[in-house]
Amino acid sequence: MKKQVLISGASFAGLTLAYWLNKFGYGVTVIEAGNELRISGSPIDVRGEALDIAREMGIYDQIKAHEFVHTDEIVDAEDQTLVKFAINNLPEYLGDIEIHRGDLVKIIYKAIPKDEVEIIFGNSISTLVQHEDHVEVSFEKGEPKTFDFVFGADGTHSTVRRLAFGPEEDFKKFLGVYFAFAATDQIQTGRAESAGVVYRELGKQAVFYQFQNGVNAILVFRAPKLDWHYRDRQRPREILHEYFSGNNNWKIPVILEAMLHADDLYFDEACQIHMPGWTKGRVALIGDAAYAPSFFTGMGTSLAMQGATLLAKALHASDDHESAFAIYNDQFKPFVESVQARVEHSLKVQLPETEDELRASITAWVNEEKEGQ
Repeated sequence: MKKQVLISGASFAGLTLAYWLNKFGYGVTVIEAGNELRISGSPIDVRGEALDIAREMGIYDQIKAHEFVHTDEIVDAEDQTLVKFAINNLPEYLGDIEIHRGDLVKIIYKAIPKDEVEIIFGNSISTLVQHEDHVEVSFEKGEPKTFDFVFGADGTHSTVRRLAFGPEEDFKKFLGVYFAFAATDQIQTGRAESAGVVYRELGKQAVFYQFQNGVNAILVFRAPKLDWHYRDRQRPREILHEYFSGNNNWKIPVILEAMLHADDLYFDEACQIHMPGWTKGRVALIGDAAYAPSFFTGMGTSLAMQGATLLAKALHASDDHESAFAIYNDQFKPFVESVQARVEHSLKVQLPETEDELRASITAWVNEEKEGQ
């Protein structure tokens, strides 16, 4: 009889785990709080071992076909280009694939046989009760069910982590940064091609990515811990107005206006998740729920795919889930910690706090461009 597993979260980590566990003979149910796949978001990177995993899953060619190839610019307050380059050609990024978040989610989702894996949208876990040989789960909607294992792939604000391990604040490292994202067709970029354009000033960064269907706009800023909750829809708009209103540099006024009226505004604090272990009993965490590195590292997606694959293969190779969980924790943790340690350098480059750091953040790209030529 198939072992039954529940995966909370239908993004990179959860869908990758669902693919592998189904392939290895488990009965898989995926539950996603959203009413559909979340396909919004800025472009993300697939790199390193995650590319090998994509090949194993048979989706590498699809990912490559959807690669977001674009020019990148850093501009000044008057929209004058300071440096222009193609990030895909820089030595540090050769072999990596940049892709729109929604494209990658849909590619992994389509790789999962829907007649074998049950994917439920618009529902979430409300309680977990662990027993020696199973986990009892109740949901916001519907009847309780029993599973052999439960996996939390439900992001930085993970419900599974809260229920099985404790409050979010016990594991969260706040980076002193907030960010906002919105898709818009209201910004005239002045660029005729696919482009990523960055404007920086001390403690703040504004970005847009232009592509065929419009513009993704991003605001990032340093700030102390603010009074807000990630489920509050109005407070983020008040915060953005407070920090960016009256700033007339570059395209900040039109980006701010677009965000204040956007239906899909996404706002959150930049943080990392640090845990001594990612498993407890018959529950395990993967992806951002377990080890969010923050988007500043450019490794969140790749870590999600790698961790999910390692965990699935460890379970497949052992009849003892405790041994499999130990392999997952012991083998993956050193790599995760090395990735998370990169964030301080990335913060200094992307959100400089001094004029010297600001100049250095531009000079670094000039030097990389020369190396890539």
